[in-house]
Amino acid sequence: MPVPTLSEIQDKLRRPLELERAQGCQNRAVAGGMEKLLDNFARPFPKVREALRGYGEMSSEERGAALETALTLLTPAQTAPRAPTRVENRPKLPAEESAGPLPPGTELSKLNFGPGAGKKFTALGLYTLRDVLHNYPRRHEDRRALPSLAQVEDGQKVTVEGVIVSKHRRTPRPGMLILEATLENAWGERVKCTWFNQAWIEKGLREGLKLIVSGRAKRFGKSVQVAVEHMESVGEGGHSLSSGRIIGIYDARDGISQEFVRKAVQTALTRVPPGDYITARWRTQYGLTDLSDALWGMHFPHDEAHLERATARLRFDEYLFLELRVLLQGDDAILMGKRFSATDDDMQQFEASLPFTFTNAQRRVLYEIADDMRGEQQMARLLQGDVGSGKTAVAACALYLAWRDHYQGALMAPTEILARQHYASLQTYLTPLGVRVGLLIGAMTPKLKAEVQARIAAGEVDVVVGTQALIQEAVQWHNLGLAVVDEEHRFGVMQRRKLLTGRPDVLVMSATPIPRSLALTSYGDLELSIIDELPPGRTPIETKLIQDTARRQAYGFVMKQIREGRQAYVVTALIEESDTLELLAATQLADDLKVLLPEARVGLLHGRMSAVEKDAVMEQFRERAFDVLVSTTVIEVGVDVPNATVMVIENAERFGLSQLHQLRGRVGRGSAQSYCVLVAGEHSQKTRKRLKIIESSTDGFVIAEADLKLRGHGELRGTRQSGLDELKLGDLSNDLEIIERARELAKYILRHDPALSHPGLAYLRAELQARSSQVAYREVI
Repeated sequence: MPVPTLSEIQDKLRRPLELERAQGCQNRAVAGGMEKLLDNFARPFPKVREALRGYGEMSSEERGAALETALTLLTPAQTAPRAPTRVENRPKLPAEESAGPLPPGTELSKLNFGPGAGKKFTALGLYTLRDVLHNYPRRHEDRRALPSLAQVEDGQKVTVEGVIVSKHRRTPRPGMLILEATLENAWGERVKCTWFNQAWIEKGLREGLKLIVSGRAKRFGKSVQVAVEHMESVGEGGHSLSSGRIIGIYDARDGISQEFVRKAVQTALTRVPPGDYITARWRTQYGLTDLSDALWGMHFPHDEAHLERATARLRFDEYLFLELRVLLQGDDAILMGKRFSATDDDMQQFEASLPFTFTNAQRRVLYEIADDMRGEQQMARLLQGDVGSGKTAVAACALYLAWRDHYQGALMAPTEILARQHYASLQTYLTPLGVRVGLLIGAMTPKLKAEVQARIAAGEVDVVVGTQALIQEAVQWHNLGLAVVDEEHRFGVMQRRKLLTGRPDVLVMSATPIPRSLALTSYGDLELSIIDELPPGRTPIETKLIQDTARRQAYGFVMKQIREGRQAYVVTALIEESDTLELLAATQLADDLKVLLPEARVGLLHGRMSAVEKDAVMEQFRERAFDVLVSTTVIEVGVDVPNATVMVIENAERFGLSQLHQLRGRVGRGSAQSYCVLVAGEHSQKTRKRLKIIESSTDGFVIAEADLKLRGHGELRGTRQSGLDELKLGDLSNDLEIIERARELAKYILRHDPALSHPGLAYLRAELQARSSQVAYREVI
């Protein structure tokens, strides 16, 4: 490794100092603080060390002054302090490629990238200069100091730079061609490079040509041979985009070299003029480098710090535009809604009427909801809470607050049986307080349905519970003020909006625990409240993981519970999504259990049934018409059956952790101890480790975080939330702080200019449109 010069050390010291100044002197530019940097690089510069001594204990103003002194000492008198983009560190270009600036939307077909370039760009999905700029490397390799061949190990992936001193071709047998070229590197060492059945390579190999090759090394004593995977020739000027630097490795197709992609990126970076959609003030506030520096640093970083700050900026951008897109979707993004008094006295009066007291978590989220209801802007809030955490009681209180101000309320559930369950709960909570609660579902007779609709229109029903029947055209509201939507992802975004005529406040409830990072992006148009505490006295569900070889023991335990008067669920999983296979699998399992448990009455529930049939089966189960309900995942969100105390989940490895937790929540609804048995058909250590998370934890949010790390974000809502699948740099399992900062900026921008119409936001608006168009195109295809 060459010894760095004093000038290079000076440069390494100056850059983080400039970044620290740009970030507002917060002592965050260097991991471990500024003193760490001084220990590593400042020894040759005692005056600089003295100027920054005790930096961590200084005030902001003192730090700023100290940084200015240090940077003056490090900047040669004849040159001005360097700009953040550091143009001098960019790859050098041949003179003929330096041409006038072009807008980012310029089509690549209008530039000359050489023969066949158009087809290559199309194969990579690149059509404009902007596409090239944001086609980030999938990883980076450090090729600043290429290794001596003496250091290369057998099987190691290496990059070698050298001059061709000889070449040969061999045909060991018909149909096989081996090309060989011997390179001599800067140490005078020689390496044999080989290409198999690549005849077109031969005419490009000539003695005296300087090459950079990458591939897998094979040692034969002291000699080394490389099976070449990538090759690049070094031009007369000796400038290379593939060595002597940290280089990006791009996703490419057969016949498209890394060299081609790098040259296209280099051209795009030099032809697109400097500009930024995030203002200097915002960049300073959030500690971000400018866009030009970020793009150069992503594609051609001159050191690790450059790559790190580039990645941080571009990752922030991904979340910023994702939040902007979600906040702007639909017509209900930023609207004036109802304004309620929502007094503390009213909330206390509601709680006093309950046979229990709210938990601290329930009380906290209730005050968040009340604050929204008191505001002029339409409430759009997501209420998350595990099964049994008391979401319905909180929603009932919000509906009561709306009623106190003479508004109607609605609660829409995904199934009729859930609607009836909510109807019974709200009657218990609200009727004693004088609130008139009604039910509207599809199973009603036309006459009864018409009567309820007439009472709603006349304002004779204060709170209406129902299914999608609530969003039929025949439903006319007298004065709808608050709409509560349960398990909104079961409806989809567009169905929810049909309930929002007249701009009522909106409260979405979900018993599906979602990590906060995912909730802020998937449900970015909603503010977030979380009930993260269960009421006292609940008995945790005991969960046991077993191998399928112990199935008989599991069902022996089920039979023991049945003899004690309890009931059980048995859930089956499928490898493929198929209604026919689902029916066969569930039916077969039910038949098997009738043989295995001859004393038990076995019922069946599956996805081929109509909604009416499903509700009828669940009602029979609740009425104890049978002891065991064999079901597919249609019972994931379902009715309370307090007498069901055991659930067996077959082939548990085929489910995600969050889904298993949701299924498990179907038991434990009564006072008796409940159990969940996970039967694993796969016996690998990886599977056991994953399922052990469910066995050892009953906290839905802990499980959801683990699921996110293991499986990714997946699909959560009825209409896929555009943007999550396009994250190139973002990692939802680790980026919560970045997401919250990006969301804060997005909300600030839209609060001050909802249409992004200010001239200063033109670049931001154009970039948002470009990213949105790409997402829409991907969804169409």
